[in-house]
Amino acid sequence: MDRNRASARLSVLLRHLGCRSAGTIIAHHTSGVGSLASFHPQQFQYTRENNVLSLEQRKFYEENGFLVIKNLVSDADIQRFRNEFERICREEVKPLGLSVMRDVTIAKSEYVPSEKVVSKVQDFQEDEELFRYCSLPEILKYVECFTGPNIMAMHTMLINKPPDSGKKTSRHPLHQDLHYFPFRPSNSIVCAWTAMEHIDRNNGCLVVLPGTHKGPLKPHDYPQWEGGVNIMFHGIQDYDENNARVHLVMEKGDTVFFHPLLIHGSGRNKSQGFRKAISCHFADANCHYIDVEGTSQENIAKEVVNMVSKKHGFKDITLKEQRRKNKSSSIGLHFQEQITQNGAGKHH
Repeated sequence: MDRNRASARLSVLLRHLGCRSAGTIIAHHTSGVGSLASFHPQQFQYTRENNVLSLEQRKFYEENGFLVIKNLVSDADIQRFRNEFERICREEVKPLGLSVMRDVTIAKSEYVPSEKVVSKVQDFQEDEELFRYCSLPEILKYVECFTGPNIMAMHTMLINKPPDSGKKTSRHPLHQDLHYFPFRPSNSIVCAWTAMEHIDRNNGCLVVLPGTHKGPLKPHDYPQWEGGVNIMFHGIQDYDENNARVHLVMEKGDTVFFHPLLIHGSGRNKSQGFRKAISCHFADANCHYIDVEGTSQENIAKEVVNMVSKKHGFKDITLKEQRRKNKSSSIGLHFQEQITQNGAGKHH
């Protein structure tokens, strides 16, 4: 990376992060960096020109729609995220706008303040400790390869997949994340998903269908599962069952970056422990809203609007207006928290 580009990139990242952790940002190389001189940028649709990904890594993402980076997030950071999650579960802290979710099989009488009843927290943009994940320089340097330098964090989650109750409700149906996002272009959106412990098929690892990011956004709805389905767990109703599947076995700190059209899901947790992962969807700040009325996304849009209206007492509200009325009311269908200073706004 030449000095001028490094300086410019660092300035952008510092401006994006504001005062949260700007002092900790450093620009550094990644092992396996390859020269792109012999490969024309126009041949890449899903990654931006960069000095972080090797040519082989860029080609792999182009073909498959995902890329795993080993040992990216430190044990120390993961422990801090785990500690903060436990504080939230014990209700020692109650960040503004945070959504706490529970498995559908847990009866209301069992709602005790502990991690055993919380399957997920999302929209943690107001929790300074958890939001550190979204501003980690080791995460952002990869995110920039997919979104460009004007980075916006738009949906945050810490998933605590519980041991399955026997009704298979801990699994997540195959889906595309773009179903939840009414903004485009899709090629300027990427998810960073970090394992907080060893994750394999026994405790419900991610499963991806390589190459499906090249296809269209498919209709989603609740699957007809006998044991019940968790709220917002929409799935694809029509997909090729013969499509090759890859189960992502990951170690603590491993991070997968994937395209919002990639078909993916996760199996049930057959272990006795809770499987944890932390994630954030990022986008280019120049992404724009689209009108989802009359599209396959209309059903999830109505569900989100109804939920937010009940929670906050809003009436006659649209997805786009939610941002203006209540910055922290997001369920994942509108922008939340800017890392950039000049952009459009801020599950498994």
